[in-house]
Amino acid sequence: MTVKFTINRRLRTALLFPVMAGLFSTSALAGATTLTVMANGEKVGFVKFDEKENSVSVDYRVDNNGRGPKLHAEVSLSGEGIPVNWEISGRSLMGGQVTESYRWDAGSAIWQSQAGSGQVSATEPVLYITNDSTPWETTQYVKTVWAAPEHRLAVLPAGELTVAKLQNVPLPGNFHATVYRMTGRGLTPDYVLLDDDMLPVAVLGTNQLSIREGLESELTRLSELYGELEMQRVQALQKQLAHRHEGKYVVRNAWYFDAKSGSRKGPVNIVVDGGKISAILDTGSESTNVQNLPYYDAEGGTVIPGLNDMHSHTTLDSGLWYLAAGVTNTRDMGNNNPFLLDLMKQMDEKTLAGPRIVKNGFLEGRSPYSARLGYVVDSEKEALEKVRWYHENGFWQIKIYNSMNPDWVPAITTEAHKLGMGVTGHIPAFTNPDAMISSGYDEITHINQLMLGWLLTPEEDTRTPLRLTAMQRAANLDLDSKPVQRTMDHMEKEGVPLDPTAVILERLMLSRAGEVSEADAPYLSHMPIGYQRYRKRTFVPGLTQEVDTAYRESFSKLLEVLKRLHERGIQLLPGTDDTSGFTVHRELELYVKAGLSPAEALIAGTLGCAQYMEQESRVGSIEAGKQADLVILDGNPLEDISAVRHPRLVVKDDQVYSPAEIYTALGVKPFAKRISFVSSTGK
Repeated sequence: MTVKFTINRRLRTALLFPVMAGLFSTSALAGATTLTVMANGEKVGFVKFDEKENSVSVDYRVDNNGRGPKLHAEVSLSGEGIPVNWEISGRSLMGGQVTESYRWDAGSAIWQSQAGSGQVSATEPVLYITNDSTPWETTQYVKTVWAAPEHRLAVLPAGELTVAKLQNVPLPGNFHATVYRMTGRGLTPDYVLLDDDMLPVAVLGTNQLSIREGLESELTRLSELYGELEMQRVQALQKQLAHRHEGKYVVRNAWYFDAKSGSRKGPVNIVVDGGKISAILDTGSESTNVQNLPYYDAEGGTVIPGLNDMHSHTTLDSGLWYLAAGVTNTRDMGNNNPFLLDLMKQMDEKTLAGPRIVKNGFLEGRSPYSARLGYVVDSEKEALEKVRWYHENGFWQIKIYNSMNPDWVPAITTEAHKLGMGVTGHIPAFTNPDAMISSGYDEITHINQLMLGWLLTPEEDTRTPLRLTAMQRAANLDLDSKPVQRTMDHMEKEGVPLDPTAVILERLMLSRAGEVSEADAPYLSHMPIGYQRYRKRTFVPGLTQEVDTAYRESFSKLLEVLKRLHERGIQLLPGTDDTSGFTVHRELELYVKAGLSPAEALIAGTLGCAQYMEQESRVGSIEAGKQADLVILDGNPLEDISAVRHPRLVVKDDQVYSPAEIYTALGVKPFAKRISFVSSTGK
């Protein structure tokens, strides 16, 4: 779709701001720079940009976990340093084709990308937010917005960016850089280090950091700095958004989901005292003392137990996103180990917001395709040492990844089981699910990792994007065939559950350039512009009409696999491989789409997870004596499972959160109205 509108006065003023000319002088832009891309302490790529008088050439390449963007950009700049001609080409994260362009000329700004096309009238150059970006773009946005009035700037296609200067950082070579924080582009802020000439020194991030070539020795220090700055921000948000009440209070006029029977009961008043449910009372049978307690009025909405994400990779920012979505329990499936241990400590101390976390230890083998999380090991002996380390540090399971040598798996599972730990994970390359179950797997992660055992030949390498692209072969898969039935029999006999992450497979297989997917449609327009644009893309390469049809038919077959597993009594553990919370909602919707009832999907996402992790005595269902783990919805999820997308209040132990308040603080338009707290003497 092409849209036309006239740029507003504020944007015109900002674009004309006179500081621009000095900031982007020819001398400041001249020269070639290389940033090294680092992940978990290892080099995984580079950003090279050659800045001339009025142009920049950018090359960006990342190889991490068998995937990564490969982009080339050619940019022409106005005299003030604003891009006026921008051509981007290459491949995105999973190999999808990238062709993007932006042009300002003769009073019009015109763009074309995976996310769509547009055109506006603009008498001056306008800052454009690319759909497929590199760290160079991030530094350019920061410089441009910092030069604007109030360090705030409206951008194209929509939205507004703000930049704050935080602090100076001394660096080797007797120079220093300044840290800037930019908000408004994505779900989390961008942190950029620029030198005195406003040239890039580093772009910081949670799992990936880009740093000027020659300064790699500063990686640890800058990673710690990023953590400190983000920690300060999220700690401040926790102070602002977490509500605590002394003494008892009531959630009034509610229906609640009984996860044991799968039914909706009520109306009731739920009494909370000291972070626990002390009573569930019919609305007509309360004592005067209960009637006089302070309360939240559910207004006839449905209270469900807190949702689970059984496949998370926790970040500093993920806690509030999860809580706003009603997700109060997660299983971390691999992380930077010291970071995760410290973060969980702070959550226990309630200085950070977030769900309860069960932590799994990530274990990967060494190869050119290794994922940089947890521990990457070079021998069976080292793998066993890391299993013991994980046990000593309170990890619940071991998660094995694609590059692990399958010959080491029996020893790993034996050691883990001896220590009372479970084993889950991907199916390592060049083996299959049946072999891994026989080797001691207690669970399988990702439905594609299961189905690839029926789709691939033994020599095909799943350390590459083939673990996604081969899923198109499922269109013609016979689910009554001997290989499929043998694996399902094996899972049923051994009691091996599946963590499907069907939502991520839907996203990777069915996302299409310029389209809003069915999964994203309920919430995407509320989100920051950068995130909106990123969701409107094609991930799979070589997308012809025939290939498109194959992926769509294959995803339908994937849903049929879910149904058959459920019918056999093989447990589905709802996980997402994401941290926004929105994907948890979609995972449950997909289970219903596959044939589960809304009640069965809700049980899977609440009590089923608690039982699997042996936590059902504390959480998973709404019962007197259990922890206050409550989500008040604005509807009835047994009539429409999508009601889980509209939480109005979230209670986690002795902390209460308003999703509307959280989303507002994160720059997102809320999805449901706030529920006010009424004290015994008034609001």
